[in-house]
Formats: sequence, structure tokens, C-alpha cells
Amino acid sequence: MTTDASARAIKPELLRTYTEDFNKDRANLIAADAAVSAGVLKAATDYRGVRALPRDFSIELKQGSITNQERSGRCWMFASLNTLRYELMHRWNLEDFEFSETYLFFWDAMEKSNTYLENVLRTLDEATDSRLFEAINWGPSDDGGWWQMFAALVNKYGLVPKSAYPESENSRNSDDFKQYLNSKLREFAAELRRRSVAGASEDELRALKDEYMSTVYRICAVALGEPPEKFDFFARTKDDAEADADGKAESCKCEGKSDAKACKCDKDKSDKPKTGKDERPQIREIGITPLEFYKKYVPVDVNDFVTLANAPLKNRPFNQRYRIRFSANVAEAGDMEFVNVPLDVFKKAALDQLTAGHPIWFACDCTQFALRKDGLFDQSVVRVDQLFGTEFTGDKAHGLEYGDSPSNHAMTFTGVNLGEDGKPDRWKVENSWGKDAGKDGYYVMSDAWFDRYVTELIIRKEYLDDATRALLTTEPVELDPWQPLTRRCR
Repeated sequence: MTTDASARAIKPELLRTYTEDFNKDRANLIAADAAVSAGVLKAATDYRGVRALPRDFSIELKQGSITNQERSGRCWMFASLNTLRYELMHRWNLEDFEFSETYLFFWDAMEKSNTYLENVLRTLDEATDSRLFEAINWGPSDDGGWWQMFAALVNKYGLVPKSAYPESENSRNSDDFKQYLNSKLREFAAELRRRSVAGASEDELRALKDEYMSTVYRICAVALGEPPEKFDFFARTKDDAEADADGKAESCKCEGKSDAKACKCDKDKSDKPKTGKDERPQIREIGITPLEFYKKYVPVDVNDFVTLANAPLKNRPFNQRYRIRFSANVAEAGDMEFVNVPLDVFKKAALDQLTAGHPIWFACDCTQFALRKDGLFDQSVVRVDQLFGTEFTGDKAHGLEYGDSPSNHAMTFTGVNLGEDGKPDRWKVENSWGKDAGKDGYYVMSDAWFDRYVTELIIRKEYLDDATRALLTTEPVELDPWQPLTRRCR
């Protein structure tokens, strides 16, 4: 290849050609007026594409109030908790419920800090500019994560309702907290490496790490407040329910019976004077621990879910189990795993789980062909091809291989619309950007967008086909570390 500087430069005569060609096309001038005045996304919005995505769905799950991660990268945690709260609400017949995201955020910061320092001890022989150490050192305790990180935290620390550990300014806007925590962790890493060169033993280094973790705890506790060891829980069930001896809310036993006049539920209601007092059954717990709360009130086991990926890459063959090195947040929990499957298997698992009445955690690139304010994911809505006069032809493999469409946001599927042929044409998406984003906090996604940009699903094992389930017992292929969900999509 030539090293002549003039051959590498943009030539003035070519620039003159470019501007002449641009200005003689009326479409370019109209597009420029629109884009400069309104921005690319508004100028590229196609009203026909918007009208082709109605917000009604043949299968739709009733969820609680929309949550808001605000200025933090906790989407994976919100999506996970939204998935579980649906199950809790319907098991206990609650009108609404929200877990404390800050509770897991505290322990995630602690566990990621510990795992980072452990990874530093595992790679003392690596140069600081090696690809491996750079991946480990990139964001020691950043916000991003995956379902399996969530499961590891729940298994160890349990869950609490939001009332027991509410949001703080540093959970709502985590940048400053995490900036200085990461800076301190990198100082600790440098000292561990220096002590190692000076001849310190592994036991001495690990003892020093334990001292460092005291500082980490102090930083987390100052920023977020200490998490509760025990708490009180109070909730009221819906009006159409009664609580059994275990606190479970049950619907009226007369439902569906033909002799409605003899229904005891109706008689009991009519006999009670209307005093204005809230007579709904109560669920009350005094001094319950987070692990006790999770085991008693959450009707699903976080370990009964599997990460399915649809990554059509030559170096990631389908129908194979994979493990990503150095990807754990909880050191003793082990690295993250996934099974890579073809699109038809991937989508069928999603449909089966939604049809059975269970929401789905998923990850995607939420920035591509998306209208955040209007709540739309569809390439036929954001016609940047028409605006710029060029086609965007990259497929899913290209987007993953070249880093053009990485998974940068996690959300929850809570509905799907099936056409006359029984195939999906659009999906209902619960987001965690508050009720003012999208339509009351919900988005609609075209099925074509699902195929192109949805890359991970968290599926209950019971909705896997036999062939995919069998892969869970095979030896995983180990992959080099990478940075999941490090781009905060807010």
C-alpha cells in the first residue's frame, strides 16, 4: 500500500464533485432542511411505519407500574426484577409491587469489586497492556450486567421490597459513585501487583485484598446507605381475594359456579357495613430476612432459567454451550454461560413462555432504528436510508462481529401479537425508563426488528425443546472475556 500522503488525503477536486452532486438533487436539500431543523430521528420517521405498529396484542400479560432506572446502567437488574415481580404479584394477588433495585445494586458493587481484585490476583503475570488485563481492568465495578449476575446476587443475598431499601441519589445517578469506586479499585490493583513483584505470597496478597474490601464497603455504604439485614413487609391483596393461613391470596371459590345467588363470597360482602375501612386481606411479616423473603414470596427459582443467544457467527456455531471467562460478578458463583441456537428455536422458546403466561428478560441493541420518545423499535419507522439516500444492509452477524449492534440494554417482553397464520408480527416491551418514555412506559417492537437486534433471552427450562435442554449437560466451550452491557442505554 502506498505511503504517499497525497494519495491518502481527501482531494479538493473530489470535494467539489461531492458538493455539486449534493446540491443538484432536490431530495438532498429537503432532507437537510428536515434533519438540521428537527434532528435525524424525527426527520427520518415514517408515519406509515408508525401506523403499521398498533399497540394491541393477542397475548398480553398484566404487569405492575412502570419502573425507572434513571441515570444508571441497571437495566439488566430492573428487567430481572420486573420478571420476578410479575410472578410474585400473581402468586399473592397483589395490585402492584416493586423490588428494591438499590439493594442488589449495593451487593453488586461489593461483589464486582471483590471479583475484580481476585481477577487481578489471577493475572499477576499479565502485562497491564495485554488484551486480557485490559478487559478485566476496563470497568472494575461498572453498572452493566446479565441475568446470571442477577441470579448469583439473589442466591447469596435474597431480595427486599423497595420500601425496605429505597432509591438514593447515587443509585438514580451512579456516575460519580462508580467513578471513584473504580479509581480506588485500580489503585488497589496496582499495589497488589507491586507487592507481588516485591515477593509477597498469595496469602499475604489475599489478606491485603480483604483489607481493601473494608474500604470498598465504606464507599458503598456512604453512597447508598447500608442494606437491611431484616425488615418488615406489609401488603394488601386485591378486593376479590381472601388470604389463606400462609398469607396467600385466593380468589372467591364461587367463581364459575352456576348458582351465583348462593355464593358465600357475595353474601359476606353484602353483610359487611361500609365503614370506609380497608378490609382487604393483609400480608404482614415482621423481621424477615432478604433470603427468607425471596424463598417464601417469589414463586420461581432464579436458577431454573437458561440464557439463550442467537448469534449467527462462524466462530460461535449454533447448538453449542459456551462459557465466558472472567465474566462473573460473584467470584464463587462461576462465569456466565449461554447456549447459542438458531433463530427458529430462539423465537419458539419466547413464544412458548409468553403463551404460558410468563414474561421474558431479553437483551438487544436499543439504539438501532428506535424512537425512544414514541416507544417504537422498527426499521420501517426510522427511515434513515431514505433520509441519507443510502441503504443499510448489515445483517445480525455483521452487527455482532463488527460491534455495530452489541447488546446494550435489557428489557422485558410482556406480550406478543399473533397473525392469522399464528406467527408473531409485533412484541410488547416493558422498559425501565419511566412512564414518560414510549406509551406509558411500554414499547412495541416489530418482528423483523426482533430477528435483527434481539440477541439474548432468559427462558425457563421447561420451555426449552429437548435438543436444547440436552445441551445444558455438555461441556461448554470457553470464550475470551468481553464487556457485557457496558454502554449504558438510558
